[in-house]
Amino acid sequence: MENKGYITIDGLSVPIEQERNVLEVIRKTNIELPTFCYHSHLSTYGACRLCVCDIEGMGIQATCTITPRNGMVVRTNTEEVRKIRKINLELLLANHNISCPSCTRSNNCKLQYLTRRLGVSTVRFKKTNKQEPIDNKSRSIIHDPNKCILCGDCVRVCKEVQSVGAIDFVKRGSKTRVAPAFGKSLADVECVYCGQCVSVCPVGALIPRQETEEVWKAIHNPEKYVVAQIAPAVRVALAESETSGSNGGSVSTGQMVAALKRLGFDQVYDTSFTADLTVLEEATEFIGRKLKGEKLPLFTSCCPSWVKFAEQYYPELLNNLSTCKSPQQMFGSIAREILPEMLNIKPEQLVIVSVMPCTAKKFEAKRSEFYHEGVPEVDHVLSTEGLGRMIHETGIQLEKLQPESFDMPLGFKTGAGVIFGNTGGVSEAVLRYAYEKLTGEKLRSFDFKQVRGMEGIRTVELTLGDIHLKLGVTHGLANARKLCEVAKAGESDYDLIEVMSCPGGCIAGGGQPVNFDPDFREKRAQLLYNEDKAMQLHKSQDNPYIKELYEKVLGEIGGHKAHELLHTHYHGRKRIQKEIIHIRNTQHPKIVVAVCVGTNCFMKGSQELLKRLLNHVVSNKLEDIVGFEGQEEMVDLKATFCFERCNRGPVVRVNDKLIEHATYEKVKEELYNEIERIGKLIEQES
Repeated sequence: MENKGYITIDGLSVPIEQERNVLEVIRKTNIELPTFCYHSHLSTYGACRLCVCDIEGMGIQATCTITPRNGMVVRTNTEEVRKIRKINLELLLANHNISCPSCTRSNNCKLQYLTRRLGVSTVRFKKTNKQEPIDNKSRSIIHDPNKCILCGDCVRVCKEVQSVGAIDFVKRGSKTRVAPAFGKSLADVECVYCGQCVSVCPVGALIPRQETEEVWKAIHNPEKYVVAQIAPAVRVALAESETSGSNGGSVSTGQMVAALKRLGFDQVYDTSFTADLTVLEEATEFIGRKLKGEKLPLFTSCCPSWVKFAEQYYPELLNNLSTCKSPQQMFGSIAREILPEMLNIKPEQLVIVSVMPCTAKKFEAKRSEFYHEGVPEVDHVLSTEGLGRMIHETGIQLEKLQPESFDMPLGFKTGAGVIFGNTGGVSEAVLRYAYEKLTGEKLRSFDFKQVRGMEGIRTVELTLGDIHLKLGVTHGLANARKLCEVAKAGESDYDLIEVMSCPGGCIAGGGQPVNFDPDFREKRAQLLYNEDKAMQLHKSQDNPYIKELYEKVLGEIGGHKAHELLHTHYHGRKRIQKEIIHIRNTQHPKIVVAVCVGTNCFMKGSQELLKRLLNHVVSNKLEDIVGFEGQEEMVDLKATFCFERCNRGPVVRVNDKLIEHATYEKVKEELYNEIERIGKLIEQES
C-alpha cells in the first residue's frame, strides 16, 4: 500500500495508507474508539460524537469526519475527551426508553455496552417524557421509536445500500425522529423487509418480528406435528447469538439439530434440500431460455426482498424473473405434498416452521401466492435470533449437546445447496449443474471461484460446450438497481443475473445476530464454503433423494407437476397503499371514475387524461346526450396510485370495469355506456 505520511497517535507513529478518516488510522493501533454511527460501508455521518479525540491545532473533533494528514498529532484519551464522551452518552440515555430487562437487544446492545465501558453510572440530565407509538404492523420488522438514539444508521443503509429510502428523519429539533413518510407504518410504504436497518441498529429500535410464542403454542399442542426447516446461513451464525446458550463457542450443525429436537420439534429438515431442488428447476429454466434466446437476462428469485423490490420498481422486468419459488416455499409445498402420508398424520396436523436468517422470509410466507385453500405453505418463520431466544429460554446449553442428524429424506443435501447462503452461491450451484448438462461431461472440479467475492457487482464469462454465458452477480439493492436500469433499457447482455438484497447474501440477513465486526461477512461466508468442502456430494443433480422425489412425485424437471408445486408468478405492486385523491366529490355518485397516477401511468399520460376527463364531466351538459337530468352529479372522479398493471398503463377504472392502455376516447365511451345503463334503470324504476 502507498504510504501517504504518518500520524502520531498517543505517542505512536502510525502510517497513513488507504484509510478514509482518522478513526480508521486509530483502529490500526488496536484502539477501538466508541462509536454508534460509523460503519465502513456507509457514508460518514458524525452524529453520535463518541469517537472524539484531541487533534493538535484543531481541538476536539469527531475522528470519523476528519481526513488523515501527514504530521497530525492525536490524543485519544485526555481528561477533556473522556468527559465529553460521557456527557454525550448521558444525553443519549436521557432520551432513551430504558426498558433493558425486557428488550430483545438486552444482551447485544451497544448503548448498554458503552455505558458500562465508559463507566457512566448516573444520568444527570432530565428524562424526556415522550412516548411514541410502536409500529408493529409489518410482518417482518417492529419499529420502536422510543428506543431510537438518532444515529441515522438505518436511514443511510436503506438509502445508500438498498436505494429504497423507506425511512428518514422527520420533524425538527427535539421532535426529530426516524419514521416512514407521512407517519405511515413500514407495512404501508415501499419497505422491502430486507432487515438491513435491523442489522445496523445499535439498540432495540428496529428488531425482527418474533413468532416464538406461536411456535411454542404449536409445539405444546398434542394435536399438532411440528417440523422445522433450517436455512444454510443459520448454521454459521447461531453461535454468535448471545441468547443461544453457546457462550460464544462454536456450534456444529448437528448440535443445532439436537437443540431443535430438544425444544420439541418432531422432525428437523434442511432447507438446503430444496435449494438443491431449486438448482435443478432454475437451471433448467435458464438453459431453456438461453437456447431459445428469450426473456433474458434471467433474474434469480430466491430472495423475497429482491422480488418485492422488482415488483415495486421494475414491474416491466417481472417476465425476466425466474418463476421458481424460493427454497423456503419449495420446502413448504413439497412437505405439504408428501409428509402427511409419509408420517401417517392428517394434513391439518402438520405445522411447518422455517428457521431463516432473513426478515423478508416472514413476509414471503404470508404472501397470498403461497396460500392454498386457506393453508399457508409455511406456517411460521423464526429468525436465527428467534431460535437462539427459544434455546436460551429453555436453558439448553447448545455447545454441550451431542450432535444429531437431520431427518430424511428432506434433510439430505449437497454442497451446492449449502452455498446458497452466500452471494454468488446460487450462480455457482447452477453452473455445477449447467456444466454437465451443456457439455455432457462429468464435472470433476466443482469450484467456480470466479463468481465468489464481496464486490457489489461481479461479471463472469465462460463457455460451456458450444454455449457462451455471461453471468452477473450482485448483492445490495442499490447495485441491483444499476443492472435493472440497463436491462430495462434493453441494453443488458447478461444471460443470468443473481440478486441478493443483503450485502454478502443470506449470511448477513436481517434475522441474523447483529455483528459489528467489519469482517463478519467474510468469516460467515468461509464457514459455508468449508461445509461444502466437507460434504461428499457437491452437485445438486447428485442428490439421491432429489432423484427419488422426481421419480415418485414430480415427474420430469420443469414438468407439469413440478410447475404446479415449485413455480409461481409475481405481479406489480403498489408502493403507496390506501391513497386516493378526490378530484371531484359528489354526494351520491353512481359512477366512480378512478385514474391511476402512479409513476408508470403518469409517464404514459394519465395526468393529462385526468385533466381532460375532469373538464368534460364539469363543462358538458351530458343530459342532452342521454336524455335525463343530474347525471353530471352522478360522476365522482378520483386519482389513485395503482391497479397493479403498470406495464399496461394508463389504467382507468369506470365503476367495476378496468380499461388498460386507456385513451380519452375509450374512457369517454365507457362513461357514456355507464350513464346510459343507469339512466335506463332509473326510467324502469319510475
